[in-house]
Amino acid sequence: MPWLSILMAVPVLGAVGVSLTKSDKLAKQLALAVSLVVLALTGVMAAQFNPSSATRFQFAEVYDWIPRFGVHYGVGVDGIALVLIALSAVLVPIVILASWHDADGTGAAAPPKRSVKTYFALLLVLEAMMIGVFAATDVFLFYVFFEAMLIPMYFMIGSYGGAQRSYAAVKFLLYSLFGGLLMLVAVIALYVIADKGTFMFPELVGVIQDPNTQKWLFLGFFIAFAVKAPLWPFHTWLPDAAAQAPAGAAVLLVGVLDKVGTYGMLRFCLELFPDAAKFFTPLVIVLSVVGIVYGAIVAIGQTDIKRLIAYTSISHFGFIALGVFAMTAHGGAGATLYMVNHGFSTGALFLIAGFLIYRRGSSQIADYGGVQKVAPLLAGTFLIAGLSGLSLPGLSSFVSEFMVLLGTYERYAVPAIIATSGVILAAIYILWMYQRTMTGPTAESVKGFTDLNIRERWVVAPLIAVIIALGFFPKPVLDVINPAVDQTLSNVHVDQFTPAVADKKGAGQ
Repeated sequence: MPWLSILMAVPVLGAVGVSLTKSDKLAKQLALAVSLVVLALTGVMAAQFNPSSATRFQFAEVYDWIPRFGVHYGVGVDGIALVLIALSAVLVPIVILASWHDADGTGAAAPPKRSVKTYFALLLVLEAMMIGVFAATDVFLFYVFFEAMLIPMYFMIGSYGGAQRSYAAVKFLLYSLFGGLLMLVAVIALYVIADKGTFMFPELVGVIQDPNTQKWLFLGFFIAFAVKAPLWPFHTWLPDAAAQAPAGAAVLLVGVLDKVGTYGMLRFCLELFPDAAKFFTPLVIVLSVVGIVYGAIVAIGQTDIKRLIAYTSISHFGFIALGVFAMTAHGGAGATLYMVNHGFSTGALFLIAGFLIYRRGSSQIADYGGVQKVAPLLAGTFLIAGLSGLSLPGLSSFVSEFMVLLGTYERYAVPAIIATSGVILAAIYILWMYQRTMTGPTAESVKGFTDLNIRERWVVAPLIAVIIALGFFPKPVLDVINPAVDQTLSNVHVDQFTPAVADKKGAGQ
């Protein structure tokens, strides 16, 4: 069965159906139903995935698309792609349910009412693109999905966002297009220089041997992925986009779309250009550590809830990039698991922040206070999501962050030690935000708050459950990830890699 094609076709057909509905309520219900069907199909497909299979990309489909240029419709998944597709499939129905009123003009700070049908159709189209970008095994097809994702997100920010939505949407688009243009040049150069007559990723691994050529092609891919991630110093578009986007769109932007950047580093930068990846590793390690510390320090100084969460993500993406370029089994598996865990913990933070803003009409931290006295369930779930964001033991992010730091220490002791400061800074920005918004005297504007309603509880409950479950029992996910990471490191020949800035103990390991 062509599972991946079905997973992409269902939300696209659902988007068409949503756009043709007669009422806004029916559009919402249909969008939710379609996303649940995609989730169920993803679960069935995942149950058939065999992590120990000798076939690297399972559920593979390859069809000629543009035969003259060797372009194929090629899709398939390994363990890394599978968990990220699963992340997308889980988040979309939650986001749809959380976004029930994002486009209908209600709420204390909502923009004017806009087309509800268009908003939910865009969500479904975006889901298809997210699945496609992680499933693509043809480099050109990956690029198409990489760029196509920008379209629905641009309109979701620009048409349904906050007061500065137009500025944020254009900035997001320009940064992304700049990175995409560099990647397009690198993709075409890869095709020409490889001279294989194909864009299929498995056939291009190990083909480019010249070190200088690898370096230039690596930079074309890496800068595009660094902008997408975003990795410091390519990050400046994210706080504006995340702060102005509707809460649901911010979840998918930071929770899934940005993971395409770190996924691309792990998949394409390392395997297609292994020698160049090793050459640039010290630079990327430095950028990652700076991003970890910078994002955390700037987050502490934020007065806007959504901007604060956005800056925490810049710090977290530094951890993910650090794990990727540590080029160790612990680092790679930890980075991949971090992509998943970050999607759930930051997704929960954005959604609960959205519920706060819907009630109060402001994203300014100073406009809150004492929320836990009038809405204890809302405050409690916000605390759990925040504690996961600071990697408290027993919650999901702790496992992945610990693995990243352990894997990094095996080769780069000093950067790993510096990166641990991000954990301390995370405790400051999360707990201080919670203290200012949820504790203390109850602000006058907060006294009329209602606690989470039934719909909002259905939104938050799955996220909190996953955060706790993966905190205590991450083994099922790691069992899927580990063989794929091992295959990636095998293709990069890390056993032959002695890092330039590693200490003697790390180099010996």
